[in-house]
Amino acid sequence: MTMCSVVSRTKPVQRALALTRLLRANTEGSSYALAESRRFCPGVSTSIYPLRATSRSYSSRMALTDGLLFRQLFESESSTYTYLLGDTETKEAILIDPVLETIERDLKLIRELGLDLKVAVNTHCHADHITSTGLMKKRLVGLKSAISKFSGASADILLSEGDKIYFGKHYLTARETPGHTDGCMVLVTGDQSMAFTGDALLIRGCGRTDFQQGCAKKLYESVHQKIFTLPDQCLVYPAHDYLGQTVSTVGEERKFNPRLTKSLEEFENIMSNLNLPKPKKIDIAVPANLVCGVHNV
Repeated sequence: MTMCSVVSRTKPVQRALALTRLLRANTEGSSYALAESRRFCPGVSTSIYPLRATSRSYSSRMALTDGLLFRQLFESESSTYTYLLGDTETKEAILIDPVLETIERDLKLIRELGLDLKVAVNTHCHADHITSTGLMKKRLVGLKSAISKFSGASADILLSEGDKIYFGKHYLTARETPGHTDGCMVLVTGDQSMAFTGDALLIRGCGRTDFQQGCAKKLYESVHQKIFTLPDQCLVYPAHDYLGQTVSTVGEERKFNPRLTKSLEEFENIMSNLNLPKPKKIDIAVPANLVCGVHNV
């Protein structure tokens, strides 16, 4: 039953109350996350270690594309988002940026939804967590791994600019976005309604450029040429978020991103003065991810 059908059969006062209840039900989740964020951080944090919303482990959002199943999943230790997309008719599916620690959760969801996982793809060679792609291939017959050919990592499918990953009648198109690493990619749905931006573009931020072939100039150009050229309403789903934010849009980031709205010179200066600590798992994550996450695991 639609909102319009519920509201149209009521009197004016009752109609307003019904609409309020429906809207409240739709916004309870986001309101709770915002309230929790304000409760733990009422002011501006000056710490280099951002707050983590550890309660976010599963989010079901409506996909804009007909026949597209979509789930946004969260791993709290590295604040990583994993994305599951499937064709509701054929049940073929793909998984983006799976994390080793949450492999059982992801496999359980895939089984529950009756999906046939075809490809597990990483947006780049991660430094803060180990991918579950290698172990997942051992658990699911026929599953293929994918990553950029410029990542230096091994995988069944090495992606280049414009390559497509198909699942049922849907597909994602790879756009090369070097800068955070040489092998970063953004994956865009066929109708350009959703973009999975990895670490290239975060919500009101971007990936660091001080290790793993990082280059601020390359990242700036990648975002402006490969992401900011997408439609304003295109939803931005990043690989990480540390403040409880789940989604943005290209239009929002083009207008409000505090780093990428600057000139190239200003951006390079910002990136060279972040002084961020080394990722805790970089010494084990990178070697493992270069071999699909199965190194010493």
